[in-house]
Amino acid sequence: MDEAFGENETEVRGRVATGLVLLLGGLVGLAAAFDLTYERIASLLDPDHVISCDFNPVLSCGTVMSTWQASVFGFANPIIGLVCFPLVVFTGVLTLGRVALPRWIALAFNLGTLAGLVFVSWLIFQSVYMIGVLCPWCMAVWSVVIPIFWATTVRNLRTGAIPVGEDWKGAVDDVLRFHWIGLALLYLAVILIVGTGFWDYWSTLL
Repeated sequence: MDEAFGENETEVRGRVATGLVLLLGGLVGLAAAFDLTYERIASLLDPDHVISCDFNPVLSCGTVMSTWQASVFGFANPIIGLVCFPLVVFTGVLTLGRVALPRWIALAFNLGTLAGLVFVSWLIFQSVYMIGVLCPWCMAVWSVVIPIFWATTVRNLRTGAIPVGEDWKGAVDDVLRFHWIGLALLYLAVILIVGTGFWDYWSTLL
């Protein structure tokens, strides 16, 4: 038991794991958003600019940038990441520092991560089935948004920020005990979608 903060060993491990996921995931997402924003601005200033993450017709950030899906809200999607990922990093630092967030902030942050997951899911669908091209840096964002949402939700369930009725408490406890399975299933779903959607390309690499 960490007597100074009233945490047992399991709680400490859970808090540290969540904090690290938010901190590292936020940094990766921020780096991806920064590079995509830079490449977008550079390509607007210089039509001959060679985008660093254009590898071939299938893996091409530039092709995705030229679609309307890359500016859903009237501005480049990576700008959203430049605003949101620093908040994720900051929350990760607070979590690692044992700062107890007010419940409404924890829930608002969780809602934000859910919105991010929904948006990323839509972008995955668009990339695979509508655009037919994958953006490597976008895929990096996909890969961190998933655990950021999952770790936040698991922690809020464990701390009681998300209330659970008595009828559901047993089932939720079981889910929390094996929460890594849920994360693995989310990753598996993305791998299957991307894998089957671009199987003709992946098969040439085998």
